[in-house]
Amino acid sequence: MILSGNPLSGRELDQLKIFLKKMNLEYDEGIEYSICILNEKHEITGTGSADRNVLKCIAVDPAYQGRGISAQILSELIQYEFEKGRPHIFIYTKPGNQDMFSDMGFYTILMTKQILFMENRKSGFDKFIEDIRRETPGEALEKDRKIGAVVANCNPFTLGHKYLLQKALEECDYLHLFLLSDDRGMFTPKERFEMVREGISGMDRILVHWTGDYMVSAATFPTYFFKDKAQGRRANCRLDLELFAKRIAPELHITERFVGTEPGCAVTGMYNQEMKGILPRYGINVKEIERITSGGIPISASAVRQAVIRDNLEAVKSMLPPGGYQYLSRYLKKHQE
Repeated sequence: MILSGNPLSGRELDQLKIFLKKMNLEYDEGIEYSICILNEKHEITGTGSADRNVLKCIAVDPAYQGRGISAQILSELIQYEFEKGRPHIFIYTKPGNQDMFSDMGFYTILMTKQILFMENRKSGFDKFIEDIRRETPGEALEKDRKIGAVVANCNPFTLGHKYLLQKALEECDYLHLFLLSDDRGMFTPKERFEMVREGISGMDRILVHWTGDYMVSAATFPTYFFKDKAQGRRANCRLDLELFAKRIAPELHITERFVGTEPGCAVTGMYNQEMKGILPRYGINVKEIERITSGGIPISASAVRQAVIRDNLEAVKSMLPPGGYQYLSRYLKKHQE
């Protein structure tokens, strides 16, 4: 018997959470769809869930393993993803599951001691890198050039972002700006890209790329198989940073990573600390640039978002480049109509 929901709720959700705890997993609140395989007593014997194009919380009761339940769950989840128009699917799981998911058509992107990151396309990551290289001038791929990188959300683009990019560019021949593709924020990826393009006008040595599904995204990180959430966040940071260091930076000859100081967010602050510990091991220098202030207050995208919510853009005008202020003014006007 199959039980499914978008997502499950009430007693059925409680039953799923109990089963996951039994399997040493935690229910992830970002889940949008779950499927459970039930026995004749209506007890869960196996389950799996989806969060957009990421499969999560897949587990089978040891007493029922070897009966094809994992394959059934995965088949149902893949069918769900295809019906949603998401043919490119990812899995974050435990390293011990590598053989099982490989047999089901998934390919390893990166494996750390704690997390295995897989996808259902054999050459998916290679194409991601090829596309970035195709967007990159030949001169920026020469080994004797000093190449840097910034990874940012720019939600929205502020003078703080612009200052970080300017300071980074002073130390590099070319700077790759990886813009997060995730669309769960206040502004869509297209809106953020337009603000970035306006903000970096004239800074020709900045090369802007989307991160796709391969770079940091708090929305999809697999904290669900860590009972200690702080431990989970650290493991997630390490996965992202090792993927950058081992498979992205070498292809683009990146030797510098720039980041702004983060006084107001513990999670981002921890990420920066992990970055300083991990990237230098792979020959990548990390430079933390002091965040600039406006009226004694650190410039932050979150402060701008709050001003947009309160319809008080004037309060943060000094945090925005002129083009960004004009863009957000139009944005507010459009959403008030």
